[in-house]
Amino acid sequence: MPPAHRKPRPRSYDPAKLRAAVTAQLAHVRDIAASLDEAQLALPTRCGGRTVRDLLAHIALDAGLVARLIGEPAPPAREITAVEWPVTAAPGEIAEATGGDADSAPAALLDTAADRFAALAAATPPDRLLATPAGAMRLDDFLVTRCVELAVRTDDLAAALGTEIRYDRQLLAHATRLLADALAAKAPGGSVEVRVPPFAVVQCVAGPRHTRGTPPNVVETDPLTWLRLATGRTDWATALDAAAVSASGERADLSAHLPLSG
Repeated sequence: MPPAHRKPRPRSYDPAKLRAAVTAQLAHVRDIAASLDEAQLALPTRCGGRTVRDLLAHIALDAGLVARLIGEPAPPAREITAVEWPVTAAPGEIAEATGGDADSAPAALLDTAADRFAALAAATPPDRLLATPAGAMRLDDFLVTRCVELAVRTDDLAAALGTEIRYDRQLLAHATRLLADALAAKAPGGSVEVRVPPFAVVQCVAGPRHTRGTPPNVVETDPLTWLRLATGRTDWATALDAAAVSASGERADLSAHLPLSG
């Protein structure tokens, strides 16, 4: 009888690196925002009919959410971990805004949000519990989820503007790894190896477990395509047709498991 699949140990993250990654990416987005004219700010995005201005306001509000939650009473106990969040929270989904001023200059909104985030996140213990919309989470877990949100929304912004936007390497690495770990938790097993070089390799999907040599079922893609697949920005068939993902082996079809919140 083959050995049972062992649940992988949770990945650990350095809170200082998480804070630095979010701060750096907010700066990249802010630089883009400062260069946009009114016509560009009015462009549509793939986020429920919202404009570029709306998307930038939501990025600022999301950064401000960390500071707001730190200022609220801590919940009594943790309910959710970072690796559980992508399945429950629909990463990249923009809820209705609460607070903030969408008519203000986007660069100014981002500056204010980034300053508050940097000050409060650095002064708060990483194990501080926050009453997040998805459930009670540790600050360090929540910061990893902010890396995912910011990476996905940067991609949304780049798609709307038809341009490339710089990614902080650590932010993209954190986002890629968390979504890969979430896939392994959602579809536990060892029959498929998913590779997202240079940041992540996980095994998932129930079936015969690979132990040595070349795995019989391999999926490989790049970090941005992985973000889009995991959050529903693209689908499995489209990514395969565009050669943005390669899949070999009879079990190497992840369409039933993506997007992660599906």
